[in-house]
Amino acid sequence: MTERNLDFDSVTDRRGTKSLKYDFAKRRGMPEDVLPLWVADMDFKTSSYIEDALVKQARHGIFGYSEVQRPYFEIVSAWMKKHHDWEVQENWLVKTPGVVFALAMAVKAYTEPGDGVLIQMPVYYPFSEVIEDNGRKVVSNTLYLGEDNRYHIDFADFEKKIIEEKIKLFFLCSPHNPVGRIWTGEELTRLGDICVKHHVIVVSDEIHQDFAFQGKHLVFAGLKKEYEEISLVCTSPSKTFNLAGMPLSNIFIPNRELKHTFCKELDAAGISQLGVMGLVACEAAYGRGEEWYQAMRSYVAENIAFTQKYVKERLPGVRMVEHEGTYLVWLDFRGTGLSAEELDERIVYQAKLWLDSGKIFGESGRGFQRINVACPRSVLSEALERIRKII
Repeated sequence: MTERNLDFDSVTDRRGTKSLKYDFAKRRGMPEDVLPLWVADMDFKTSSYIEDALVKQARHGIFGYSEVQRPYFEIVSAWMKKHHDWEVQENWLVKTPGVVFALAMAVKAYTEPGDGVLIQMPVYYPFSEVIEDNGRKVVSNTLYLGEDNRYHIDFADFEKKIIEEKIKLFFLCSPHNPVGRIWTGEELTRLGDICVKHHVIVVSDEIHQDFAFQGKHLVFAGLKKEYEEISLVCTSPSKTFNLAGMPLSNIFIPNRELKHTFCKELDAAGISQLGVMGLVACEAAYGRGEEWYQAMRSYVAENIAFTQKYVKERLPGVRMVEHEGTYLVWLDFRGTGLSAEELDERIVYQAKLWLDSGKIFGESGRGFQRINVACPRSVLSEALERIRKII
């Protein structure tokens, strides 16, 4: 058997497949005919090995309570070792129905109502939602865009916020969504040392870890033994292999006490076994998906380069922030002179595009748009041409 799904140029019609990306525009206040490049899933068929494993499971015809045996951990840990040089232990692993769910459980496990939780805006908007919806306060150590066209951390403000707001919990986004940073070892160490000093628990969302296009993704907890003791590392095959419709995340918690407290919240939420299809897909992805992953990653890298060239040559007043990781590109429209509201109006109703408005990532995202470039190049080209016409 060989990998069959390596044609990333083909356009697959996703309408009428219960797709959040394609079938819910009207319900979400968008024109029905928008071209969607917003939510973070890919418009590529996943590895044929995953397809075959799911079909085999479906043909068995019985879908009872399911759990995995040791090979599951061996497959997951081998991927982490090969791709991220991080050795994990089986007793660190907790499986959850998604990373956002794990973030919410961490908020409930490690903070009290009214506590502040630290994030770094502009950042993935569910970070703020799970904090506020659980009665906690969002505290932002806001990133700043440097002269090198990359975002940077204000470390003095980071420590100041921890002290002034009595922070117990910090959500790290690594690689960072939406600004596309791959944090360096020096940056992560400065953050980590401050958190150790002030006894701050770090939940590191590393779901985009397999998309480092500049530099190398470093697992936060793998940098120092002290970081292991304060960390929850959130991973999932969902972004890498386009499996978001089968929610499953692998959360690694080396500290026994932190793990116990986290698992108590899972029990309180009624979570036990996960869906069998997600478990099967994860094993097939990490065990047999390497060829597909490498081919897909190369294609996405070419799409990023294509976008960068197009923006530079054909979109006056628009700047693409230097892109290091994820397949979500951060576009700066502030040079066009359009307000954030005018920009959204033109993008949605004139260009007929559904992107993620920068405003939803925090006040510092106003004037930006996030575009998902994990799609056939013809689709990406069409989207960029629509932007050109309204600029």
